[in-house]
Amino acid sequence: MRIHIATDHAGLEFSTQLQHHLAAAGHEVIDHGPVEFDPLDDYPAFCIRAAQAVVRDQAAGIEALGVVFGGSGNGEQIAANKVVGVRAALAWSIATAELAREHNDANVIAIGARQHTFDEASSFIDRFIATPFSGEERHARRIAQLAAYEQDGSLEPDPRATPGRPDVLDADDSSFDPEAG
Repeated sequence: MRIHIATDHAGLEFSTQLQHHLAAAGHEVIDHGPVEFDPLDDYPAFCIRAAQAVVRDQAAGIEALGVVFGGSGNGEQIAANKVVGVRAALAWSIATAELAREHNDANVIAIGARQHTFDEASSFIDRFIATPFSGEERHARRIAQLAAYEQDGSLEPDPRATPGRPDVLDADDSSFDPEAG
C-alpha cells in the first residue's frame, strides 16, 4: 500500500522512524513533510499535500492512506480535513484507530507524536492500515451524507423543523433561550 505521510518540526524524528517502520512492513512511503528541522515551520501545507495525494491516488485506483502527525495531531487532522474527499481521524488508541477505518472509512490518520511513544503510535498506525472499512449500510449512509455536504452543502432534514418552525439553519433569528433550559 502507498502511505503518504506529513508532519512539521514536532514530528520530524518520529517521521524518520515511521518511514523505516512502514517500509519494512512492505509499504511504499511518500514523505510530504519538511526535509530539515525548522522550529518555526508550519504543518498546514505539509499535511494538505499529503491529504491531496491520498485523494488523488484513491481516485486513480491506487490503494493509499495518509498519516499526519505533529505535537498533538489536532491541527494536522484539521488541515487534512480541508481537502475534499479526506476523512481524517485523530487516533489515540488502538480502538480509535480501528474504528476510524471500520466505521468511518477514514483515509488519513492523525497522531500526536508528543503524546505517545513510538511503539504506541506505530501500533495505532499499523492497526489503521490493516483495518478495512466494514461497508455496513449505516456507516456507508453516514459517509455519503458527509460527502453530500462537502459537495453541495446539503443536509438531511432537521427533525425539529415543523410548519411554522423552520430548520434552525433557515431561521432569521435564534429562538434559543439559554436561561429557559
